[in-house]
Amino acid sequence: MRSQNRYHIDTLSVIYFLSLVMLGWINIYAADYDLDGTTPFFDLNQSSTRQLLWIGTSFFLIAVIFILDYRFYDSFGYVIWGVSIFFLLAVLFFGKEVAGSTSWFEIGFIKIQPSEFAKIATAIGLAKYLSSQNVGVSDKYKLGLSAFLFLIPMGLIIMQGDLGTAMVFVSLILVLFREGLSAKLLFFSFYAVLLFLLTLLIDQWVLLFLVLALFLIGLGLFIKNRKALIFIFGLSVLSCGLIKSVDFVLNQVLKEHQQLRVMSLINPNADPLGIGWNVMQSKIAIGSGGFMGKGFLKGTQTKFDFVPAQTTDFIFCTVGEEQGWLGATLIMILFGAFFLRLLTIAERQKSRFVRIFGYSVVSIIFFHFAINIAMTIGLFPVIGIPLPFFSYGGSSLWTFTMLLFILLKLDSQRMEQLEH
Repeated sequence: MRSQNRYHIDTLSVIYFLSLVMLGWINIYAADYDLDGTTPFFDLNQSSTRQLLWIGTSFFLIAVIFILDYRFYDSFGYVIWGVSIFFLLAVLFFGKEVAGSTSWFEIGFIKIQPSEFAKIATAIGLAKYLSSQNVGVSDKYKLGLSAFLFLIPMGLIIMQGDLGTAMVFVSLILVLFREGLSAKLLFFSFYAVLLFLLTLLIDQWVLLFLVLALFLIGLGLFIKNRKALIFIFGLSVLSCGLIKSVDFVLNQVLKEHQQLRVMSLINPNADPLGIGWNVMQSKIAIGSGGFMGKGFLKGTQTKFDFVPAQTTDFIFCTVGEEQGWLGATLIMILFGAFFLRLLTIAERQKSRFVRIFGYSVVSIIFFHFAINIAMTIGLFPVIGIPLPFFSYGGSSLWTFTMLLFILLKLDSQRMEQLEH
């Protein structure tokens, strides 16, 4: 048997990681750069300098991950999940409010966001449960327990006021589909999202009339098919309930600024100097880059701070403005290659635990990537989702780094793992 200390690390994934982190830091530096050139290169007041510190500590975390026995994550999966729940509860009472969310512990100049690390713990806990013997998502009771593992942290994060981070946990549903969840649920999920969006765009009574009309048509077509009639009736009732629930979600669940963000998605010009300012300036910055971009450190929208959160949620604006369509496309291709590599790693595992964890990693990172870019170009409401490895922030960088390298550690010793 191979020695546990003999690793076979996936080199290509490490290259992708280093490339993304390096390109991310370069764009943070570009967003921070002062045109008069008076700011010192190493200045802790600059996001780019602090990001270097987070990058450095990330390598320390990687070392710790590779020192730990690879069986640690499987053996202590529930404990890790439980500890994360404890900190999510603690931050509700002892956390600091930032941008309307009580999601941070503050220690000196360091701020830690437990909800970021809850993503790792939930991925491990879900993999632990789903890889247990006699557990399958076809069993409704066990499916409910699987959902419980990510709905609990999701609910606690919503209580903190951080709807954006909470939404990330929805991506773990994709893991359940990989493990055999019926495609019917996927259909209903897309249908519900589509109907929700249509309810924002079209008058509710018009939609209710359309649902009734479709029900009557279905009744006429399948009058002799009992199962089809039950399905059509159930779908119509659920549709009407969802349509009528939109007002409740908008007015009772979402906060005022979140309501405005949703409405700005429907009508971007409704409040161009208020809630729509970020997205409008973001699209101007990206559009002004043209095909080749304005050049490194030459982005005027970036330099004059027209786009708030330039180094965090809207870091992709810097790419679009300074590197143009070509640079933005190459970055997206790099991300695409990275995701394909992670899927390859997940699929080649002998251990079900590692495969499930691998798909959790892909789901979480891809959700961040897709939603962040959709926010930046105005295809999704602004919900504060960072771009993986690019956006400034210690908690998010550590989370993505740990997710990736826990997977790479487990993959490096896949020949020693027992299938279960």
